[in-house]
Amino acid sequence: MPFLFGNNIKIHFAGSDNVFNSIVGLKLADVNYRLYTCYPFIVNKKKTDDFTLKSDAPMMRKDLQFKHVIQDSGLFTLMFGAAKDKQLTYDDLVDWQDKLLKFTNSNDLQQTCVEVDCQKVLSTEDAWKLRYRMRDKLKNRQINVFHKEDGRKGLDRLIEFAEYIAISVPELRITNPKTFREDTHRLAWYIKNKKPEIDIHLLGCTDLKMLKQNKFCTSADSTSWLAPLQFGISRTSKGNMHINYHNKEIRQQYMEQARLFGVKEKSLPRTADCAISALLNKLDYQSVAGSQD
Repeated sequence: MPFLFGNNIKIHFAGSDNVFNSIVGLKLADVNYRLYTCYPFIVNKKKTDDFTLKSDAPMMRKDLQFKHVIQDSGLFTLMFGAAKDKQLTYDDLVDWQDKLLKFTNSNDLQQTCVEVDCQKVLSTEDAWKLRYRMRDKLKNRQINVFHKEDGRKGLDRLIEFAEYIAISVPELRITNPKTFREDTHRLAWYIKNKKPEIDIHLLGCTDLKMLKQNKFCTSADSTSWLAPLQFGISRTSKGNMHINYHNKEIRQQYMEQARLFGVKEKSLPRTADCAISALLNKLDYQSVAGSQD
């Protein structure tokens, strides 16, 4: 059965992974939806290693839980990171999937898990083998990802198979730079019309116009809220604002609240800036896509 988030798209704040201060910032801003990658938790591990997180790890703390969390497979980070100079094989990706499964099961994580979508490096049939394998070995709800390599027939097969399907917006932005917005919308409508009960996720979608256009989708994810911490600029519906001009009173309130979560004194200002940035982005999302409760 699909998760019911309400009748509009919910934006999952991505990029914080297991960074304590960032996760606290999201909680202070009353963000309810989050996406992280399992990459840092499994990349340097062997299948025989212990994948159990410590009880005080942010992901395990009860006061740092969210309404819904998506766990990305980390495959594309692997491709451009640890394995950037290596031609990945099917056995390599079985090993990666096994580590993902062990990490998820060892910590009894209830997250919705993105599959190991390997169509870019192997064949579409290899992707199907991994897809069936993951469904057999993992009880968690899973997101299956459509890529252009799948084609029309592959998309129809995927719609029939999946409960939750993802469209890669960054991929369409590269391959169809002039029409990616319209193409994403047409794809999403095709999927929803063919299987009304299916959930749809827009991978890497930070475009407010697209969020408004595709409110009928279930979820999307965005790292835009982290931009002020990298570049010093907050994007708001009223224009850009430098992080130094964040409201000092609100910033102080967030610092005091962050202290209650156990944030160290030297990290309080950054945590408050995380919270303010998350709140500003959440308000933007609400203005175009509806409630993010």
